[in-house]
Amino acid sequence: MRMKPRALAGALLALTLAAGFASPAWAQATDVDFGDDSSEWANDGECDDPRFAGSGMAAELEDADILKDATDCRAAFEAGNIAHADTPVEAPVAETVAPPVATTAAADVDFGDDTSSWANDGECDDPRFSGTGMAVELEDADILKDATDCRTAFEAGTISIAETGDIPAATTDTAAIDFGDDSSEWARDEECDDPRFAGSAMAGTLNDVNIGKDATDCEAAFNAGTVTLAENAPNDTGNSGDNTALLTAIAGRIDFGDDSGDYPNDGECDDPDFVGSAMALEPVENERLGDATDCRAAFIAGTVSLRGAATQPAAFDYGSDTSAYANDGECDDWRFAGSAMSKKLFSEDVLGDASDCQALEQSGAIAIKRVYQPGYAENGPYDSSNIDFGNNSSTYANDNLCDDPRFEGPGTAVTLLDSDRMADADDCRTAYEAGTVDLREGQG
Repeated sequence: MRMKPRALAGALLALTLAAGFASPAWAQATDVDFGDDSSEWANDGECDDPRFAGSGMAAELEDADILKDATDCRAAFEAGNIAHADTPVEAPVAETVAPPVATTAAADVDFGDDTSSWANDGECDDPRFSGTGMAVELEDADILKDATDCRTAFEAGTISIAETGDIPAATTDTAAIDFGDDSSEWARDEECDDPRFAGSAMAGTLNDVNIGKDATDCEAAFNAGTVTLAENAPNDTGNSGDNTALLTAIAGRIDFGDDSGDYPNDGECDDPDFVGSAMALEPVENERLGDATDCRAAFIAGTVSLRGAATQPAAFDYGSDTSAYANDGECDDWRFAGSAMSKKLFSEDVLGDASDCQALEQSGAIAIKRVYQPGYAENGPYDSSNIDFGNNSSTYANDNLCDDPRFEGPGTAVTLLDSDRMADADDCRTAYEAGTVDLREGQG
């Protein structure tokens, strides 16, 4: 859920009230129609009605909650912790800050088009601008893609060109750069993994093995102006002070946990409740609430954000102990791999050796195979251009299951026959790209 600009106003008002600044006389609660308590968030101790602002407000607000959180909002209003959002807050010696004034004529600005998912929502989502008319959460993917909103706000004087006063033109001259191919494991994931480049669209962790191997992602980002050759990259790409202050205020409401995980203070956030460029490549379930320092720093820097409830991956299901080999100190479930695995694995033991497999996985003796990792499929589609899938000569071709025994994963058939090797191309290609099958170790 994207927070509206009024959430920014609410956060700043909250900081003002918390600092003990004087506020104007509040209106009488009897003069206000608070509505009812039909909001999903009613009676949670925070006011969720975006008509108000102040320290008693929830951090994330939606218009759907207007007039639907009466009890919380009335209590906060009567306590002086919120006011109508358009009520000015007076600081003792507050300097009046004028809204940003456009110093460039709108006719001279290339606003792009309206292809952003957030186009025509009344907020400018193009991060080339700044001001009160901006959305709180900005993404480089929206550069040049929210023209109507940004032009309207620019002409109204509620946004201006960010910082330097010059809008960076999207660089389209790529003829002199050899981007290579898409043979990287991380190709086509909408992040550039080639360390020859730098910028906001880069992956959080870079490795020289990906030089020249993430062509599609890096060329697209280069053309969009969100990466450039590392030798030409600016040194400072941090947040603005206003955005940092807002994110710091929001971070105070988030339980980041502690640093009890296996990878604290390594500069990457390992908690799977977050997403963003500063995340570890493969965050795992047992790191939840265990990497507080890294995740808090990345959240305030704007390089990770909390997953929404709708995008949370399901927790990994270890199953039960119904296997004949349960509790023997070895893992018999073929969804795992590692030195503590049983030598012979059978389909009937999948989800049947929970205690052994969970204990060994948490100790690091085995790991969940990536196609069974919660959330792995979310990062698809995956590049399949380097795999020879064969043809569709199998009797079971085009049945929406991969029957080629070279593959494994939840997208394969239960029974795999050697006669179907390289004979179910379309099914296996689709499943591989969707992240539901992977090549078995040693197969090509």
